[in-house]
Amino acid sequence: MKNRKNKESFISKVMNGIVTLALAGVMLFGLQCYSASSLKFVQLSDVHYSTSGQNTTFKMTGESGKLLEDAVAQVNEMTGVNFVMFTGDQINVPYEKELQAFLPYAEKLNVPWYITFGNHDRCVGGFLTKELYLDIVGSHNENFKFTTPYYSFVPQKGFKVIVLDTIPADTLTSNGRISDEQLIWLNNELESAQKDTVLIFMHVPVIEPFPSSGHKLLNAGEVQAIIEKYKNPIGVFQGHYHASKITRHGNVLYVSSPALVSYPNAFRVVTVSNQWRKVVFDIKTVETRETGIQKLAKLLVFGSNIYAGTAQDQNGIYEIKK
Repeated sequence: MKNRKNKESFISKVMNGIVTLALAGVMLFGLQCYSASSLKFVQLSDVHYSTSGQNTTFKMTGESGKLLEDAVAQVNEMTGVNFVMFTGDQINVPYEKELQAFLPYAEKLNVPWYITFGNHDRCVGGFLTKELYLDIVGSHNENFKFTTPYYSFVPQKGFKVIVLDTIPADTLTSNGRISDEQLIWLNNELESAQKDTVLIFMHVPVIEPFPSSGHKLLNAGEVQAIIEKYKNPIGVFQGHYHASKITRHGNVLYVSSPALVSYPNAFRVVTVSNQWRKVVFDIKTVETRETGIQKLAKLLVFGSNIYAGTAQDQNGIYEIKK
């Protein structure tokens, strides 16, 4: 009787061991099937490149070439960067010759690069229309074949990039507005990407880093309502105000970024990790190595702390549940 019980106990232990190994194998297989992915990009905003600009109390346009050259060199020294996004005001004055002078700097980037429109990039009633601007950029950039000022693309599986045009084409203003047609398009793009991590890039911000009635997005409420009705992880990367600020609304991260041409003369490097049950945004601020220009910019600007932002606005890690 005792031997029988020992035998049954041994068989039970063997069976339990087999079941445990099987479950472990299933879990391991599942983890192998799920491959966490990450995307790394650089946001360069408000370069305000100028061939003959003078430094002011707000913009170091006279040094814009040196600042851009340094930023490009720093990006090229980084590893794992998937793309660079210029979020508006690539040039300070909307002339074709200024755009043509800016492009050789961007062409030195060793990763794909893209642009959004800023209010300094379009000429109202002049020669450099948005259509011509896009055509010129496309002729210098093999990765840029878009024919409209708002567009989307998939940089890799699990991620979607949406670029918005916040600049009215027929009105000379620093305020922004997104057209009704574009709002419909944005909603459709977001609806089709609910299983992805979405990265939205624009010049005029949805969430202001500080109030400015002369620079705001006039229909920001409509844009925000469309974005925030979707519950997948979304990062919105903005420029225009030359200021660093990070604001979170649930699953949406609004990131206002500093200007290259103004103090703190910096740009963003963002790594987005798509993990099992969450997405992690690792946001870093990289300052220019042209420290002499940066020191002068700080002396000239009023309220430098507003533009540099707090430590949390400059660098941070944000986790968003899926």
